[in-house]
Amino acid sequence: MELASLHELYVEGLRDLYSAEHQILKALPKLHKGATNPKVKDAFATHLAQTEEHVLRLEEIFTELGISPKGKHCKGMEGLVAEGADLLKEDANPEVLDAGLISSAQHVEHYEMAGYGTARTYAQLLGFSKQAELLQQTLDEEQATDLLLTELALSVNVDAIVPDEEAAEKSR
Repeated sequence: MELASLHELYVEGLRDLYSAEHQILKALPKLHKGATNPKVKDAFATHLAQTEEHVLRLEEIFTELGISPKGKHCKGMEGLVAEGADLLKEDANPEVLDAGLISSAQHVEHYEMAGYGTARTYAQLLGFSKQAELLQQTLDEEQATDLLLTELALSVNVDAIVPDEEAAEKSR
């Protein structure tokens, strides 16, 4: 597809975000199930509900634009989701798994923040102020989720530390 204008690039970015959010909707229940720390489980459950709202906001934007959200598959999110799925297959200490799941979720959050920040800026430049506000609202929620995950990591990562002798023995 030839992208001849910022508007077309904006639409492609929105479709990418729409695909990414749908992939996240499928992945979050698996992360929730795999997590052992109740606070990590709660964070994934909360973000699942937020993600459903993110999809609705994107659908509102597509309706306003008069176009379909379909037609794009987010390969970046596919890779991030696959990494999280691979982590769930590991034979891992529960605390280590929780630390890894937080890291995986933060990779997803950072990808989303980049996408939503860019889309918001494009919407502003194109004069779509209502759409820019919706995208900013989602961006704010993604940033808040990232901060929550960082706070959780401060304790979960400490719980995942294995004494050097035990770690050395496990790696043999």
